[in-house]
Amino acid sequence: MPIDSFRPQSWNGIDDIVIVGGGLAGLFCALKLAPRPVTILAAAPIGQGASSAWAQGGIAAAMSPGDTFDKHVADTLEAGAGIVDEKMARFMVSEGPARIHDLLEYGVPFDRDLEGKLLLSREAAHSERRIVRVKGDMAGKAIMEALIAAVRKTPSIRVLEGYVVEELVREGRFISGVVARPDAGQAKNRVHFPARAVVLCSGGVGHLFAVTTNPWQACGQGVGMAARAGAIIADPEFVQFHPTAINIGRDPAPLATEALRGDGAHLINSTGHRFMLDIHEDAELAPRDIVSRGVFAEVQAGRGAFLDCTKAVGAHFPDMFPTVYASCKAAGIDPVTQPIPVVPAVHYHMGGVLTDAEGRTSIDGLWAAGEVTSTGVHGANRLASNSLLEAVVFAARIAENIKGMLPEPKTNDWGKNAGESDDLVTIEDSPALTRLRRIMSDHVGVIRTRDGLKAAIREIAALERENSRMRFHNIVTTAKLIATGAYLREESRGGHYRSDFPEQKANWKHRTFLTLAEAEKVVADVVETAAA
Repeated sequence: MPIDSFRPQSWNGIDDIVIVGGGLAGLFCALKLAPRPVTILAAAPIGQGASSAWAQGGIAAAMSPGDTFDKHVADTLEAGAGIVDEKMARFMVSEGPARIHDLLEYGVPFDRDLEGKLLLSREAAHSERRIVRVKGDMAGKAIMEALIAAVRKTPSIRVLEGYVVEELVREGRFISGVVARPDAGQAKNRVHFPARAVVLCSGGVGHLFAVTTNPWQACGQGVGMAARAGAIIADPEFVQFHPTAINIGRDPAPLATEALRGDGAHLINSTGHRFMLDIHEDAELAPRDIVSRGVFAEVQAGRGAFLDCTKAVGAHFPDMFPTVYASCKAAGIDPVTQPIPVVPAVHYHMGGVLTDAEGRTSIDGLWAAGEVTSTGVHGANRLASNSLLEAVVFAARIAENIKGMLPEPKTNDWGKNAGESDDLVTIEDSPALTRLRRIMSDHVGVIRTRDGLKAAIREIAALERENSRMRFHNIVTTAKLIATGAYLREESRGGHYRSDFPEQKANWKHRTFLTLAEAEKVVADVVETAAA
């Protein structure tokens, strides 16, 4: 049975605020809403199945003596390839230090120097040392552990674990609740949770692709649900590939953190050649999209790509980067003395549900935070370690906005039966999802073409026709939006690379805004053209 935590069983109403997702954004928003009663619906025990817990690098915040908000914004704008919403980026950067102090108060053990000051490191495309870390590569795990402990101590937060949210309920222009499936998605009955405010914190899209660093729960359901409810989706084509996933055949692929390159590790091919020197003046510290294409080219050419940490880190590896070290050792690789085989893997989605500065979506009653959103702060390519920063900053803004809009909490009857279906959730990929992941990696991956994207759109449409399951429709809807956005954008920018349009174009220096209805028209045109 799912765990019904932290409230006496006599509690007989749900709170008027429902948060979908138990990752960083969801937990932080719930804590910021306290003592306002809140219900968190999490598909897995909180902290599990969330990409936040796997984040290795840390959180970016301009807190060192030589750093400034302007410098952090400038780096964010540069990485975002011309389409970052600067106003939103300034909100995020300027509120970063306050959110770091919040996390410290919640018990996050950020690394400190001998004087007790926060220890700051540098990552790719940052001009200053501004990454706040925990034991080198354990920031995500440590942050989540601290927030989970804080949530468990907060009586105003009710956590229902094992509830897979499958549908946003819309009445007129308002989102009025959600429908979820209990027992980790194994129950036939579905439960309706009414709410005056729904906060969508359901995570990313990595599991839509065959090679990813994300957990299997990150399959884009939140974006799909929101789109099907009528929300505007922004920048879906911009998918960030992490250039240094450890290439040992695991799904998801373990990650060799960016911090290794920040500390001097080099990328080499099987001949020992340091190939990034031929591609970009910043070599291994170039933006992730450039490094990803460099690594991809070496792998495709049969030379392979390897991260050589033997000189920069060497014997200190087990203590400095214990998570990466453990993954390597489990695969029979000793990173102290051997280069680590690497491959690009889907790591982060810059696109998602469009939100404003207060986390409000285009539908009344629906807020969103974390990777499910597109706030505009990442543009076409996320700056390293800005993702956790974005999650906590906008989660806090949502809490303040809801408190202002709905000053008095109300409770409703809850847990009403929403009918039954046989669309049970399985951990193993269904044949349809396996096929979808291969389509996305083959045609909507690191390098894209018009013909490949048209093929992807046709195959996605066929999969949708062949499968009527609601959960899969949420997933395939997100894939459709990503492929459509990539097909429409006839240029290369940031995480979106078209080999048939390899240059940036001035007329495309803007964000993408798509509704599902608009995407459906594109799909219909592509399918009809192929049939003609």
